[in-house]
Amino acid sequence: MAQVPNESVLSIVRRYWGFDRLRPLQAEAIRAGLDRRDSLVVMPTGGGKSLCYQVPPVLRERTDIVVSPLISLMKDQVDGLQACGYPAAALHSGIAPQTQRQIERDVVAGRYRLVFVAPERLLAPSFLRLIEGLGVCAFSIDEAHCISHWGHDFRPEYRQLAVLREKFPQASVHAYTATATRRVQTDIVEELRLVDPEVLVGRFDRPNLVYRVVPRVDLYPQVQEVLRRHPSEAAIVYCITRNEAEALTNVLRASGVKAAAYHAGLDPAVRRQTQEAFAEERIDVVTATVAFGMGIDRSNVRCVIHAAMPKSIEHYQQETGRAGRDGLEAECVLFYSAADVMKWDSLFTRSAAEAGAPQETVTAQQALLRGMQRYCRALGCRHAALSEYFGQAYEKTDCGACDVCLGEVEGMADATVPARKILSCVARVRQGFGVGHVVDVLLGADTDRIRRLGHDELSTYGLMHDVSRKTLQSMVYQLIDQGNLDRTEGDRPTLQLNESSWAVLRGEREVSLPRPPVTAPRRTRLDTESWQGVDRSLFERLREMRRDEARQRGVPAYVIFSDATLREFARLRPTTLEALRGIYGVGERKQADFGPRVLEVITGESQELKAES
Repeated sequence: MAQVPNESVLSIVRRYWGFDRLRPLQAEAIRAGLDRRDSLVVMPTGGGKSLCYQVPPVLRERTDIVVSPLISLMKDQVDGLQACGYPAAALHSGIAPQTQRQIERDVVAGRYRLVFVAPERLLAPSFLRLIEGLGVCAFSIDEAHCISHWGHDFRPEYRQLAVLREKFPQASVHAYTATATRRVQTDIVEELRLVDPEVLVGRFDRPNLVYRVVPRVDLYPQVQEVLRRHPSEAAIVYCITRNEAEALTNVLRASGVKAAAYHAGLDPAVRRQTQEAFAEERIDVVTATVAFGMGIDRSNVRCVIHAAMPKSIEHYQQETGRAGRDGLEAECVLFYSAADVMKWDSLFTRSAAEAGAPQETVTAQQALLRGMQRYCRALGCRHAALSEYFGQAYEKTDCGACDVCLGEVEGMADATVPARKILSCVARVRQGFGVGHVVDVLLGADTDRIRRLGHDELSTYGLMHDVSRKTLQSMVYQLIDQGNLDRTEGDRPTLQLNESSWAVLRGEREVSLPRPPVTAPRRTRLDTESWQGVDRSLFERLREMRRDEARQRGVPAYVIFSDATLREFARLRPTTLEALRGIYGVGERKQADFGPRVLEVITGESQELKAES
C-alpha cells in the first residue's frame, strides 16, 4: 500500500481545502476508498477522518453515500463542503419537501459526489430505490461506534446497516470513529460484516489539549476562573443533570458571559437555536448534559470544562475531543469529587430498575465508571493515562500539557491533621450520620438537630470552624475516595470508619489531600508558539469579518475559515490574492469568495497603523 499520497490526491486536497499535506493514516484510508476495499478508520477528533471519504468520490467522479447520526452534523459537513466548492448534499427531515425533491433529482443525475443521510432514511425502501440505479461504489459510516453495544453512544438503528452488504454486494463499506477500544473495533467489523477490512488506528493522543483535573470545592467560581482565561472564545461546560446545567447558565449570564443551556429536557426548537447560536458565535459558552456534542463540528472550541466527572473515559475522550479540532491549543478542565461517583452509581441503579435492565448492564457501567475514577485520582501524566487506556503506549516522559507534568498539582499542607479531626468527629457521632451532619458539627453550626442530639457538647463541635463548608465537604469526599472513610449505600447513607480510618487516628498512616492550584496555570509551549508573530489586533478584526461573512451566508463561522487560518493571515499579512493561495486552509473557492475581503481587512489595518504613527 502506498505510504505517500500521489500527486492527484494532493491536487484535489489543495484545490478544495487548501492543504499541502496529509495527516497520518489519511493517505492509507483514502487509498482504501479508491481501491474499494472495506476499512475501519479510528482517528482522534480533529484527526481528519472526513477527508478520507471526501477525496475518493471526487477523484473517481462517482457518488458515495455517508451515513451520519444527526441532522446538525450533516448540515455542518455539507455547509463546509459547499463553502469549499465541493458538490455535496444531505437528505433529512429538516429539508422542505420541494427542496428535497430537487436534491433527489440531482442525486439521480449524478451531480453530487457525497450524499449524507441518517441510517433510518438510508434503509427506507424509497431511498434504496433512488440509489439503486446510481451504482453506488462506497458507503461511509460516520460515528461508527454507535453500532456497538460496547460503544458509549449505542444506537440500535445502526445495527440494521449490516443489510448494506446484501443489497449492495459490490460496494465497499468504510467505518469511521474517533473513539473505540479494541472490543468496540471488533464489534464494528463484525456487525457491519466488513470483508478483509483495512484497519487503520491512529494515535488517540491529542497533544494540543491541556488536561487538568482539579478538586471541586466551589464550582461556580472555579468555572468562572477557567472561562476568564478564554474571553470571547468558545467553551463547553458539561454537567451531569439538567438542573445543574440550567443553574450554571444563570450564574454565568449574571456575570456577563454569553451562555446558554442545552439538554434533552428543552424543546427541540430551543436546542436547535442554542446550537446554531453557538456555531454562529453569537454565544460563547454552552452548559450542557451529554445530550450536547455529537453534532458539534465547531473547530475553534478553546475550552471544555467538566463540572463533574463523566461516566466513562470513552465519554471523556469524546467530549474533550470537541476542543481544539483545528489543531491549536485548547484547555480541558475536570472538576472532580467522589460525590460524582456516588451520583453516577445511583443513576445507574435507578435507570436500570426503571428500564428492567439486567444487573450485567449496571455492572458494565460501573466498571467504566471505576476506570474514570482511577484516571481522576491518579497523579501520573494525563496524556499517558488516556493513551494507555485505549491500548497505546505513550513514549514521552513529560507531555508538557497536563497539570501533573506542568507541576500544578498541589497537596494540602499537614493534611493528616484535618483528616484526623474529620475521622474523630465521625467516631464521636457513633458513625450514625451522613456527610452533611458531620460537616455541621465540625463547623459548629447552631441547629435544632445538633442541640437535640447533644452534638454541640462533643469535643469535635466547632473544631474546624475556620474552614469553609464547601472546602470541608470536599475533604470528606476525598477521604472516602481514598478509602480512608466509608459511606453506606441507600437513601440515608452514613459515614463509617474502616481499618484505614483507625490507622490514621492512631498515627500509623499519613494522609495526602490535593487542593486546587493557588496560582494561575502556566502557559504551555504550544500556546506560546502558536501565537508567535501573530498580530492579535488583526486576528480579532479577521474574526469579526468571518462572523459577518458567516451571518450573510447562513453558515457557522468556522466554515469560512478556521482559527488556524486566521492566525496565519495575522502572522503573514498577505497583500495579494496569489499570496493567500499558499496559506493553510485556503482552497480555490475560498480564495475567490473571501480573498478580497481578507485583503481589505489586512490593508485597512496597515493603513490605520500608518496613520497613527
